[in-house]
Amino acid sequence: MTDWPIGYGRRVLAEVDSTLDEAARLAPSLTGPEWILALRQTKGRGRRGRAWTDPKGNFAGTLVYRPKGTPDQIALRSFIAALALYDAVETVTGRTSGLALKWPNDVLLNGGKLAGILLESAGVKSGVDHLSIGIGVNLAETPMKEWLEPGAVWPVSLQSETGVRVDPETFLSALALAFARYEDQFTTYGFAPIRELWLSRAAKLGEVITARTAREETSGTFETIDDAGNLVLKTAKGTVTIPAADIFF
Repeated sequence: MTDWPIGYGRRVLAEVDSTLDEAARLAPSLTGPEWILALRQTKGRGRRGRAWTDPKGNFAGTLVYRPKGTPDQIALRSFIAALALYDAVETVTGRTSGLALKWPNDVLLNGGKLAGILLESAGVKSGVDHLSIGIGVNLAETPMKEWLEPGAVWPVSLQSETGVRVDPETFLSALALAFARYEDQFTTYGFAPIRELWLSRAAKLGEVITARTAREETSGTFETIDDAGNLVLKTAKGTVTIPAADIFF
């Protein structure tokens, strides 16, 4: 396949419970990176165990592989996935207008949530055995909105916002090529160029946002992400570094 990265496997399933669950089942027999695409998921999930619904025609996929590095370095793959999603949307639509990356793991289009990323890993004594990067993209339809938290970003679809209809397998090819390119860049040059490019595409950089965890809520100006991918906010009490949170604005 000329439109597929060398060294990456590809499997397309008509139906599965979850591509992340399928990745966990596949992991023990991995011989290389493997993309899994489900044309239908029956038990998709998002961050913190939230349900992720997949209307027909949307993208539900997972990349499972064994990246090298410390757990902290491996977790930075969420930024690689975000950049790859941005590029994949540009490839299939020919445009980047309205696209932005929302820390820590969403892609926005015209201010609405187009795609989400979820990382899951399994550890061994020496570090991380394998990493699964789950990705959901509203290609054709917008999921049910009743489950949204108050203040959460409203979901949108690629078709509704751009008029472009693309099938999941075509999108997978664009995504896999972009991800492989950024993965090579990361392993060669480290996080610095990934961080710089991600910041150039970041939503609400320099503006006031709110970071909410299970324990507290912090509002401040979004200054940057640091070398570890943490969110850095300038608040009335000084600079605050946040490793994980839900973001509202």
